Amino acid sequence: MINVFGRPIGAPSHLTRLVLLSALSVALMMLDHRGHHLEKIRAGLNTLAYPVQLIAATPAYVVGGLADFFTTRRTLRTDNEKLLVERQALLARLQQFEALEQENQRLRQMLVSAVQVADKAIAAELVEVSAEPFTRKVVVAKGAKDGVYVGQSVIDAHGIMGQVTQVAGNVSRVTFITDAGHAIPVLNNRSGLRALVFGTGNPDTVKVPYLTANADIQEGDLLVSSGMGGTFPPGYPVARVTKIVNDPNEAFLFITAKPAAQLNHGKQVLLIWRGIVPAKSGGKSK
Repeated sequence: MINVFGRPIGAPSHLTRLVLLSALSVALMMLDHRGHHLEKIRAGLNTLAYPVQLIAATPAYVVGGLADFFTTRRTLRTDNEKLLVERQALLARLQQFEALEQENQRLRQMLVSAVQVADKAIAAELVEVSAEPFTRKVVVAKGAKDGVYVGQSVIDAHGIMGQVTQVAGNVSRVTFITDAGHAIPVLNNRSGLRALVFGTGNPDTVKVPYLTANADIQEGDLLVSSGMGGTFPPGYPVARVTKIVNDPNEAFLFITAKPAAQLNHGKQVLLIWRGIVPAKSGGKSK
């Protein structure tokens, strides 16, 4: 109860308040419906309330943003790990493809060379390499069932590699020209000088013995097969002279050469046929 001009005035009852507020609400609704007078007031109130709404919504935005950040980071880490694994697998496969491409290129080069010197040729894969220090022999995965024969020439795209010295049903043994017991007749491609090339047991060196100081041979000369004996195709590269030593105390020159064939490269050799089976006297081997 309050005093107004000395007179006590009691507070309106709850029912009175309800009736007055209801009448005021109805009047305001009718006024807004007809004249739209309260739209500006609502717009102003909304403008005033926006910062409050923004502040109230900030915690939700922050929590949602943090959740998205950590979820996205976790997902990215997982995706990166998967991509790294896939990258390693793809790199490994790429290395295999590059190796296969190089091997195919070597095979194509060998086959192109074989067409020039042989009627028939087959590629044979190496299955074993001799571990003896002065023996240069390999075992290839072609044998009697493939028509391979003792004395058959073996080449690659660069030169003569050697000849078949043993044959079994499914495999054959090939002796390289660098083997200490192998010899092949050759011609100096520049001067036409006849000579013999012997193996030394060294994987990268052959020797040319029995030539005197007046022999027409020089460092850098290419030695090609002479075709004598019928074993090796004539005119195919054998070796290139790398060193000539003329010792006055010796009767013959000391001559070494490097094989033209890439004896220590690749996994295949090329076995060739030249119309008829050649005689065995074109090369010697132990």
